[in-house]
Amino acid sequence: MLTMGIESSAHTFGVGIADNGKVLANEKLMYDVGSRGMIPSKVAETHVRNARTVVRMALEKAEVGIKEIGGVGYTKGPGIGACLQVGQLTAKTIANGLGVKIVPVNHAVAHVEITKHETKLRDPIALYVSGGNSQILKLTGEPFRHYQILGETFDVGVGNMLDAFAREIKLRPAWGSTVAKLAINGNYIEMPYTVKGMDFAFTGLLTYASSLAGKKNKEDLCYSIQETSFAMLCEATERALLLTNSDELEVCGGVAQSTRLQEMLRSVCKEHGMRFGVARNEYNADNGGMIAYVAERMLKSGKSEPLDRCDIQQRYRIDKAVVV
Repeated sequence: MLTMGIESSAHTFGVGIADNGKVLANEKLMYDVGSRGMIPSKVAETHVRNARTVVRMALEKAEVGIKEIGGVGYTKGPGIGACLQVGQLTAKTIANGLGVKIVPVNHAVAHVEITKHETKLRDPIALYVSGGNSQILKLTGEPFRHYQILGETFDVGVGNMLDAFAREIKLRPAWGSTVAKLAINGNYIEMPYTVKGMDFAFTGLLTYASSLAGKKNKEDLCYSIQETSFAMLCEATERALLLTNSDELEVCGGVAQSTRLQEMLRSVCKEHGMRFGVARNEYNADNGGMIAYVAERMLKSGKSEPLDRCDIQQRYRIDKAVVV
């Protein structure tokens, strides 16, 4: 069954098409954050303009016609409300027009599941790191099959923290990836470090690093804030691995594209003889392919929703989502 997945939780409008677990198309257009970051109303307006184009791009990439689509999935949340609504309405319009079933998908579940599929890991601890989320996850069957949150950020996701710092020091584009490029030539400055068990917090780190803007060179600040935040994530994740007797680790989400974070996590796994996995960057960035992949599995398991119950949920936590 050809399944279309639509992703619109933040700056990306993505459309994927999956067939029997294989992603045939994974197309997207993105909002230009510039140096100001995301303005929700402007991002949503961009998605509205791009929606039809990206759907057409995905169909052309997969070499299929719209009438061949047998099911539709969309990102229910978490995400920015105005942006989620564009994807929701696009998906409902297509499902209604074709007379096919539709299913809401949890954005975080999609990241974890597509990474498991790509890496062939069996039952890993998942470090999910994105703009709005930073969580350590483990699949459990009780009281229903879902991802249990072993640890998470107390305040802001590591991606948003790095993006906010990029805006503070006037980088363009204001992304964590721009911070990473400057960090290559930096030297370490001691920064606040906040880990409590398997939880962590980044606000103090961001505040301190921002207070040094204009007083220390940008390369040193970028290196220090990145190294400190990633070390916090690695400490908490290592603790989770050992306490659960796990032997596999995956990292997923937008920040998983960082080669430095991958390097640090690989080192943790190598030290303990564990397997490490990370998906290709196109699946770590927000994308419709992962939504299509999970939606297909859900639809095949018999899960779908009537159109009038297909809502969005900005704070749709991963531990509330059933995993099939």
